[in-house]
Amino acid sequence: MKRSLLFGATLLASVSSAHAAPGNQVAYRQPVIAFTHATIVDGTGGAPAYDQTLVIDKGRIAELGPASGTAVPAGATVIDARGKTLLPGLVMMHEHLFYTTGNFGGPPFVYYTPMPHTFPPLYLAGGETTIRTTGSMMPYADVNVRNDITAGKRIGPDIDVTGPYLNGAESLTEDMHVLADAADATRTVDYWAGEGVTSFKAYDHITRAELKAAIDAAHAHHDKITGHLCSVTYREAADLGIDNLEHGFFVASDFVNGKQPDECPGYTATFAAAAGLDPDSPAVESLIKLLVAKHVALTSTLAVFETGVAGQPQAPEAALALLNPPLREHYEKMWLQRQTQKTPFISKAVFHKLGQLEKRFVEAGGLLMGGSDPTGYGGVVPGFSSKRELELLVQIDGFTVPQAVEILSLNAAKFEGRAKEIGSLAVGKRADIVVINGDPAKDVSAIEHMPLVFKDGIGYDTAAIFKSMQGAIGMN
Repeated sequence: MKRSLLFGATLLASVSSAHAAPGNQVAYRQPVIAFTHATIVDGTGGAPAYDQTLVIDKGRIAELGPASGTAVPAGATVIDARGKTLLPGLVMMHEHLFYTTGNFGGPPFVYYTPMPHTFPPLYLAGGETTIRTTGSMMPYADVNVRNDITAGKRIGPDIDVTGPYLNGAESLTEDMHVLADAADATRTVDYWAGEGVTSFKAYDHITRAELKAAIDAAHAHHDKITGHLCSVTYREAADLGIDNLEHGFFVASDFVNGKQPDECPGYTATFAAAAGLDPDSPAVESLIKLLVAKHVALTSTLAVFETGVAGQPQAPEAALALLNPPLREHYEKMWLQRQTQKTPFISKAVFHKLGQLEKRFVEAGGLLMGGSDPTGYGGVVPGFSSKRELELLVQIDGFTVPQAVEILSLNAAKFEGRAKEIGSLAVGKRADIVVINGDPAKDVSAIEHMPLVFKDGIGYDTAAIFKSMQGAIGMN
């Protein structure tokens, strides 16, 4: 396959086998499991509850309450959770089953390689028990991976599969279909809805007419549609009926002077406009009010934009160890360039300002979700990017840890229409549980210490998953 930098048949076969038979990655499969003396951050945004007992029975949360008053069932497997914090499984809304593998931002195209075997277990190891792919390069692969996970043939999160990018005249990669017109947008949505995708995404160069057709077609199938937009402004998209907008306010072209209808001014102009933007201006207030009134959700993806900000830390060593050597080399080279270039891709001031706008959106009543978006020039690595997104929601946007957990769990579950099933820790809900060593509410960096992730009551050993994936990203 020409877009991969390196293929190793032996490693590829071993990776595939590991996902088909994940026995050594399962730490707990007992029907009744009790966590005792745990700290609970339940996903609702409320303060942590200390010294709690949580009981799993056949994949569901059966009991949750103070340790002093919550009985542990006879015969339960008991996990002493002193010094540990339990979070709901994360519901991440901007993930992909592909990774950037060549021509990082350079002309004429960026190349992506599908990662159907490595990414699903890595997302799970990062606490993600449900994801939305939010743009697909190989929709059939994403659908088949989702179906395999549902059937128990491989491990990974539940997947809301987004169809192929709905893009206009210009294309980021040769893998993208270029819409001919509004009728083509309708045909594309209709076809892929019939093939099993469950959401859609508009992209940079779509026109207003094409976007309107796509929105109407998606809604006719009772599916939702989001957008990483540029040619269409946020205000225009909201008025057309879009459900969700990606990347917070980082790609909003609403504030670019001289913005022409159906034309994308590009990142340089968009970030320049953001640099001069007054967060207290009537234009900002008006746009936020409109998005809230139209019930348009936003997806924060701070982790990927951080890679364009000089002075931000490099991806952790444990994440880089998952990349095959050519990808790691490319990432480290590009990261160094971003640290030393005279004009930063995104200034720290703009990064903080646009993060603060996400918080203002929430304070105005908006629904904010989160994702990590493992694209750019690399370094946004499943298994670690979800943790970084949570840290940045606290460090850049100014949310508390419980609020950040709510953004990355219950808010997204509500958007997905699954809040009765997932997204928070509550009796009767599915036992999707993230175990943290430490108390992230006191020190957000504790989120990086995640030894166990439970999905459907089955506990996965994250260290075993990471060990099986050393050097594998880029191999498939």
